[in-house]
Amino acid sequence: MSNRALLEVIALDAADAIAAQSGGADRLELVTDMAADGLTPSRETFAAIRAAVDIPLRVMLRSADGFAAGDVDALVRDARALRAEGADEFVLGFLDETGAPDMTAVRALVAELDGCRWTFHRAIDRAADRDALRKELAGLPGLDTYLTAGAAGGVDDGLPTLLAEAARSAEPGYEPRILVGGGLRLDHLPALLRAGIDAVHIGGASRPHGWGAPVAAEAVAEWRGALEG
Repeated sequence: MSNRALLEVIALDAADAIAAQSGGADRLELVTDMAADGLTPSRETFAAIRAAVDIPLRVMLRSADGFAAGDVDALVRDARALRAEGADEFVLGFLDETGAPDMTAVRALVAELDGCRWTFHRAIDRAADRDALRKELAGLPGLDTYLTAGAAGGVDDGLPTLLAEAARSAEPGYEPRILVGGGLRLDHLPALLRAGIDAVHIGGASRPHGWGAPVAAEAVAEWRGALEG
């Protein structure tokens, strides 16, 4: 088995996807509307990206900015349509008004995904109790990753939490892989890698000319090189 660290890059379209793969991305997170922290892309966008690259794609299931689920039935319909198009990996995660995981919404989507692998995204960083959230989600089919900065403010604030959680990987609720994203910089990598965290997620860092600009292969390649030492 390869010891290569995972580099996940946000892609909005086929051009982003091609640039990310050529720069060394291992996986893409497919979203629309980065200004809203990523919403569900269209079935047509997924199909175009799937035809353009041959690396794994994780598709966002999220209908509005924030971490409330909103219309769960609509999210289930989106998941069903994307699965029919061939999507088999997803990103989701919702909180209720108390800051606890919205298990009604999460379970409805997990049932529709029927064993597909999925990431619980940065809702964990806004949770009232991270430990309780992990334990409540433990054992849900397909959950293999948490996308997290360790804190709502980003990796600068959350680095101690990330390192502490990495040390608990054998405990119930802490088995899913930690995928670090949210204010992540290259200078954070040494501490993360030393702690055994081997997966990172970049959005703006792959777009050196601004959030509205396309992914730049050379920016992705810089991250690939840094992960490989």
